[in-house]
Amino acid sequence: MNLDRAVLALAGTMTLLSALLAALVSPWWLLLTGFVGANLLQSAVTGFCPAATVLRRFDVSAGCAFR
Repeated sequence: MNLDRAVLALAGTMTLLSALLAALVSPWWLLLTGFVGANLLQSAVTGFCPAATVLRRFDVSAGCAFR
């Protein structure tokens, strides 16, 4: 798995998890969904992704979007 797919998998997992927690526990979990969405938008505009920086430390191979 390369870095691009790992970032997308992490974002998708966090979004689904927060939506599930918002439905079952508290609507405040939707803040996590908003945070993930804001990070995706920010990384699309600037090219910098905090999740990619963390995943690089775990030796995930680079993809074409995040180097």
